Amino acid sequence: MKYVIVIPDGCADEPIEALDGKTPLQAATLPNMDAIAARGALALSNNTPAHFPAGSEVANLCLFGYDPDQYFTGRAPLEAAAGGITLGPHDFAVRCNLVTIEDQVMIDFTADHISTDEATELLKTAGEKLLGDFGGRFEFVPGVSYRNLLIYRGDASVPAPFSKESRSRAPHDLTDLSVADDFPRGPGSDLLVKLMNESAEVFANHPVNVKRLAQGKRPATNVWLWGLGGAPSMPSFEERFGVRGSMITAVDLLRGIAALAGWPRIEVEGATGYLDTDYAAKGQAAIEALDQFDLVCVHIEAPDEASHEGRHDAKIEALEQIDQHVVGPLVETLQKYGDHRILVMPDHPTFCSTKKHAHGLVPLAMAGTGIEADSQTTYDEVAAEAAGKVFEKGWDLMDAFVISND
Repeated sequence: MKYVIVIPDGCADEPIEALDGKTPLQAATLPNMDAIAARGALALSNNTPAHFPAGSEVANLCLFGYDPDQYFTGRAPLEAAAGGITLGPHDFAVRCNLVTIEDQVMIDFTADHISTDEATELLKTAGEKLLGDFGGRFEFVPGVSYRNLLIYRGDASVPAPFSKESRSRAPHDLTDLSVADDFPRGPGSDLLVKLMNESAEVFANHPVNVKRLAQGKRPATNVWLWGLGGAPSMPSFEERFGVRGSMITAVDLLRGIAALAGWPRIEVEGATGYLDTDYAAKGQAAIEALDQFDLVCVHIEAPDEASHEGRHDAKIEALEQIDQHVVGPLVETLQKYGDHRILVMPDHPTFCSTKKHAHGLVPLAMAGTGIEADSQTTYDEVAAEAAGKVFEKGWDLMDAFVISND
């Protein structure tokens, strides 16, 4: 049996007036996703429990069958796993965005999609100027573009300044809003706030920002620290479901979840985690991976990025690219393997109107061996609701999608 999961990140949305009251999924031309819906079954899934943030970290754990109440410790530890960073029992990882804040308003949580080289240079300076007083316990770890980490190394003799009660706010949830009341709170928050404030002084006249301003780009005004947590521990996907999986993504969060789930990550040249990603290259890589693995997951960040920019037109374009270059070729290839199943679903909703992630149900379509077709013929939010099937606990979905080998 072969399995494929396609995740158009954040593609679920609400009706948009400019689209005559349709959602982007309804407005887009998606013949291949619609064909999956027509020969398979639709449902809704709740991947963002109300007591967790409405973000990809919890939503994707749920999607892959992991109860967040049992396995989620924070977003940053998942991203640390992507970089091969092992956290000890007294260590913490903290997500470190490079952002643009003006007059206490979050103008851009990506610092105008700052390059990885620029981010690395800024964090090197920040480490030299800000972390010397902490006895080597803190370290900035560059990632990709604006997505980076701060690692705290503790030991049994010195209690960590953070705990499960430490709280922070994702910068993408503050787009166009004041940040004045949304700095970290709880144990250790004073350290995080200090670093966030002092980074503004370090970055103010940094050569990287001077050059960016001269090029008409937004500067990285400071670091935003959030998503902290301790070391996670979870069983592999193969232990849970008896299936060997693999991951194709350009986002460290998904790479990290894959690492913890025991999935090899397949890196694709041209995959950017943005609207300019190479959709066809991702589709081709997934086709090739089917020869080696029982399950191939293709995650595409582009619809979510379009939503964060409030661009429903770009979101529709991303969905159509995914349908043409990822879903279509994979559906055709799966026929050659005989028994197979394919699942298309986002992790969480991201509304173009608010530019933010949201709690709520997301639509899914799955088809293949042993999946009985329902009466729906299109893949979208309205059709999924009409199908009448709801996974109230999103982590139960994998039990329905994967056929147990027991």
